[in-house]
Amino acid sequence: MADNLPSEFDVIVIGTGLPESIIAAACSRSGQRVLHLDSRSYYGGNWASFSFSGLLSWLKEYQENSDIVNESPAWQEQIFENEDSIALSRKDKTIQHVEVFCYASQDLHEDVEEAGALQKNHASVTSANPTEGAHSAYLPSEHESCTVSCEMPTEKTPKSDLENSLEINDVEATREKEKHCDDKTCVKSVSEEETSENVLTAEDTSLQSKKNRITYSQIVKEGRRFNIDLVSKLLYSRGLLIDLLIKSNVSRYAEFKNITRILALRDGRVEQVPCSRADVFNSKQLTMVEKRMLMKFLTFCMEYEKHPDEYKAYEETTFSEYLKTQKLTPNLQYFVLHSIAMTSETASNTIDGLKATKNFLHCLGRYGNTPFLFPLYGQGELPQCFCRMCAVFGGIYCLRHSVQCLVVDKESRKQISRSVLITDRSVLKADSDQQISILTVPAEETGTFAVRVIELCSSTMTCMKGTYLVHLTCTSSKTAREDLEPIVQKLFTPYTETEIENEENEKPRLLWALYFNMRDSSDVSRNSYNDLPSNVYVCSGPDCGLGNDNAVKLAETLFQQVCPNEDFCPPPPNPEDVIIDGDSLQSEVSESSFIPEANSETPKESTSLGNPEGSSQ
Repeated sequence: MADNLPSEFDVIVIGTGLPESIIAAACSRSGQRVLHLDSRSYYGGNWASFSFSGLLSWLKEYQENSDIVNESPAWQEQIFENEDSIALSRKDKTIQHVEVFCYASQDLHEDVEEAGALQKNHASVTSANPTEGAHSAYLPSEHESCTVSCEMPTEKTPKSDLENSLEINDVEATREKEKHCDDKTCVKSVSEEETSENVLTAEDTSLQSKKNRITYSQIVKEGRRFNIDLVSKLLYSRGLLIDLLIKSNVSRYAEFKNITRILALRDGRVEQVPCSRADVFNSKQLTMVEKRMLMKFLTFCMEYEKHPDEYKAYEETTFSEYLKTQKLTPNLQYFVLHSIAMTSETASNTIDGLKATKNFLHCLGRYGNTPFLFPLYGQGELPQCFCRMCAVFGGIYCLRHSVQCLVVDKESRKQISRSVLITDRSVLKADSDQQISILTVPAEETGTFAVRVIELCSSTMTCMKGTYLVHLTCTSSKTAREDLEPIVQKLFTPYTETEIENEENEKPRLLWALYFNMRDSSDVSRNSYNDLPSNVYVCSGPDCGLGNDNAVKLAETLFQQVCPNEDFCPPPPNPEDVIIDGDSLQSEVSESSFIPEANSETPKESTSLGNPEGSSQ
């Protein structure tokens, strides 16, 4: 570390995942001296988001990551006789079974300079374990030339305070450039669009039939347009994370977009599910009788606690069986079970199903016609938002700084199966190509689990224009590819030369696919370890759930243990009310506090969390 940095801290947080970042922000806000470390060169851990080349570099890190066997580490010489140490494993074992497939044309052009590209003719790369994943398929990227970051980024604006400590400045600069677009759905500037149109009209007309073809070289060249999440989640509009973002005023650092559609897959067809009252009565899928049935049942679910006689006899049965006793057609039962309660025939009892349905309905209308929000630039923005708050109040950040000894992690049997796809169009055509959709595909076999599909368009700033980024998630029963590939085959068709001419193909074409398993460590706690010191606390990793409530609950619980009787993430003081001795410190806090609200620069159609009523529809 630099000589001018403090050597003593009240709280040391290891890892920059979402719960760790929330805890760091809360402790820093309450006046604790916080040191926040991460052995990686980026923020977020398993909650991070990457550009396309960044994702390939991340995979390469796992390929090359291995424990260095050293019988006499240097740090052991610094342990005194009256002290004890527990060595930390330097190998991250949370990612396994990495498999990469490229279906798009791989004729790379000479002008493609984006780092991290697959080598030519490597159509598929498979692996059975993380150390062999995607062997020799990745080239060095900007991550590998990063230097150690160890600084206090408190004198910067909200966007730049983490960008300087994050080592991918050119990626972030590109993001900032994109934000100057007036229309939120635009990715290029107006001049860039005009230039590309002129070039297109100058080309030979024989190339017009291929103008919509997405090649691998295009994906690589536009790789910085992608922001690919390692963990796929959405934010419930009345969930704990949204409430915390508003309460702490951290929402000023982020922008959000509404999920526009809830989808269902029935008999091989993707359909839109009516959720709100307006959707129900405007739906052409439902008969008038079904509309009345659905509205009556949803009204009951909103206040089911007041009518215990309606469900008491079915408390021990599954929610699926309970729905069969209601006056609902099979069509409505399917919609309620899989797309509103988002559960399966065997996963939830009646009470859990009614609670999930009520929560879904309770979140409707706060910011839009669906209960969900998605952060622009990906889920990885959320940990960075809380890191910014921590830094504003004096937290010190050191990336690429691993802790050699503390506690040894234990293995966990629970796994999450993940897949990330790049496709050329939406699973369900609509008037607008800027749809953000969630689809739940129920399990078809005993012992398997429902698959959650989240489809993101380019206006979420997570993919290049003309493509969609699709996330598939489920609880693992096998490897990620074995769990998810059947669903991928149902919804998409591989992008091959023989399919290019067939423009009438009903299914979207699959351009690129990644499969991997991530450890579900959501049940890890102090009880998972032996002989932990009383001042060491354990954060769990991402879970398989759709929302972020577990991370917020964990962060608040641990914060109360570290700082009892302190308010959890209170809003920052008004800059005009802050009086601090010392000109430099006064200037530092003032500059960090005078931050424009998110909606002051938010593009059209984006959501400001500070005024939900104003954005309700």
